[in-house]
Amino acid sequence: MKHISRITLAATLAACAVAAPPLRAQKFPEKGVRIVVPFGTGGGSDVFARLLAQRWTETYGQQFVVDNRPGAGSTLGTEYVARAPADGHTLLMTSASYSYTPGLYPKLRYDPLKDLAAVSQVVSVPFVLCVLPSLPVKDLRDFVRLARERPGQVLYASAGPGSAMHLAGALFGVATQTKLTHVPYKGGAQTATAVMSGEATVAFNTPETVMGLLQAKRLRALAVSTRERAPALPDVPTAIESGFKDYEAVGWFGLFAPAKTPAAIVEQVSGDVAKTMALAAIRERALQVGATPVGNTPAQFDRFVRDEIAKWTRIVRDAGIKLE
Repeated sequence: MKHISRITLAATLAACAVAAPPLRAQKFPEKGVRIVVPFGTGGGSDVFARLLAQRWTETYGQQFVVDNRPGAGSTLGTEYVARAPADGHTLLMTSASYSYTPGLYPKLRYDPLKDLAAVSQVVSVPFVLCVLPSLPVKDLRDFVRLARERPGQVLYASAGPGSAMHLAGALFGVATQTKLTHVPYKGGAQTATAVMSGEATVAFNTPETVMGLLQAKRLRALAVSTRERAPALPDVPTAIESGFKDYEAVGWFGLFAPAKTPAAIVEQVSGDVAKTMALAAIRERALQVGATPVGNTPAQFDRFVRDEIAKWTRIVRDAGIKLE
C-alpha cells in the first residue's frame, strides 16, 4: 500500500465528499457553523473536521468552517467551545487527548464531563509499536523481555509531553511492568526518524505516519494497541493476542458541542456523522490509513469518553506523569 501523507489524505477525503450523494437537509443550521480544532493544521482532527465541514456545507447550504486553535495541550480550543453559545453553531473536533487532560491538567478551566456534550466518535485509530528491523527481538514478548532485562535503557519516542504517543507508552510500561524512558520530540514524523537513527528504541505511532516506512522495511511493527487488528495492518498482531491482556490504547477523533446544546441538534449532527462516515468511498480511504469509521450515538460516545477519562486519569497517576 502506498504511503499517504496527511495532505494527500485531506485531498482524497475531500474528493470523496464532493462525489457523495447529499444528506437529508433539516432546519439546523440557521447560519454558518464553526468546527474548532484545538490543534494546528494537518493532523487527524483537522483532516476529518475538514472532511465533515465540506460535506455539510454542500448539504445544508450554510458554511461549515474549520477554526484551528492550538495551544496548552489542546485545552485552549476546547475551553473556547465549552464557553461558546449552546446553539449547535460551534462544535469541537478533537482527539483522544480530550480524555488525558483531566489527569494531566488538574486545574482545567472547564469540566470535560459537564461543560461539553458528546456528539459522536468519528473514527478510532490504533497505535503501532515500531522498532528497527535489526533489533534482536522477533515479537512483542521478546521486546518486553528485553525491556525487563534493561530497565530504563529502552527509550521510547513520543510527539511531546502529554501527547497520545506519550500516554500510549506510559500505559505500556504499566501494563507490561517494564521501565521505559520517555524521549519527547515535536511530532509523530520525528519519532519515526528517531527510531530509524537509533536515538530511540521504540515509538507508539499512528499508522498514517509509518505506513510507508513499514512497507519499505525501514521499520518493523511488533503489535498494535487496539483489541482488534488494524485493517491497514492485518498481519500485525495485537498486544492482547501477544499475551498482554492489560494493554489496550485507542486513539480516536470525535465531535463535541457546548453542554446545553439542544438534544435534537446533537442527535441530528450525530446522525450526519454516521451517514458521512458510512459512505463507501470515505470509509475505504479512512481504512487505508489505519482509521476505522465509527459514527456512534451521543449516548454511546458519552459512555466511551467517561470510561476513557477514568482510565487515563488512573494511568497518569500510576505512571507518575507530571507536566511542567
